[in-house]
Amino acid sequence: MKGAPVYFSDWMRYRQLKPPPTFRIRLRDAFPILTDRYASAGLANGHYFHQDLWAARMIFQHHPEEHVDIGSRIDGFVAHLLTFMPVTIIDIRPLVSNIQGLTVLQDDATTLSKLKPNSVHSLSSLHVAEHFGLGRYSDPVDPEACFKFMESLQRVLAPGGRLYFSVPVGRERVEFNAHRVFDPNTILGRFSGLHLESFSYVGDDGEFYQDSSPSLMPKSHFACGLFEFTKLAE
Repeated sequence: MKGAPVYFSDWMRYRQLKPPPTFRIRLRDAFPILTDRYASAGLANGHYFHQDLWAARMIFQHHPEEHVDIGSRIDGFVAHLLTFMPVTIIDIRPLVSNIQGLTVLQDDATTLSKLKPNSVHSLSSLHVAEHFGLGRYSDPVDPEACFKFMESLQRVLAPGGRLYFSVPVGRERVEFNAHRVFDPNTILGRFSGLHLESFSYVGDDGEFYQDSSPSLMPKSHFACGLFEFTKLAE
């Protein structure tokens, strides 16, 4: 409530300055915002900010002809990509969109049944796999669903293709029905058919640590592992 006195002071000052008739203050139109003056200019840390920027920069650098994403944030990462390339997204939830360059496939991505084996050259799934099989997004409850999804990602990735993958990392557990947290070694073991090209992470402090190694990560509670995998050409 510390913003209330300033609000009313500004109210009185605005009225005294005699604004144009259509912009005069009316009590029925009041919309008090009391905290913005004490906030920072924006958010430039945390899992989603850093992972979206990390993956978008990677993809821009390699500049594939098209990209497929499963479940990542539309108003962050996918929007970044749409500024320079077409994107196909797969999500169990519907999305009505007429955004140029965006193709939407509604599907349970556990099996990625709408994608052919070895067909996708640029693929991502950011902060998604931890939710599979918990019922949170109307998907069937299945403790193995996240691992089935990881197998499907490996299957559809083309030889020479790249997968950008992130999940919460730390003490391994499920916080039902919000998400799972994985040990980084679990992820490496489940993607044994792929080569780890690079690893970065967002720490418990919300800061980005680039080009690290899973073995060098400090003990974490709820960090975010950023894995860049490649599929070796046959």
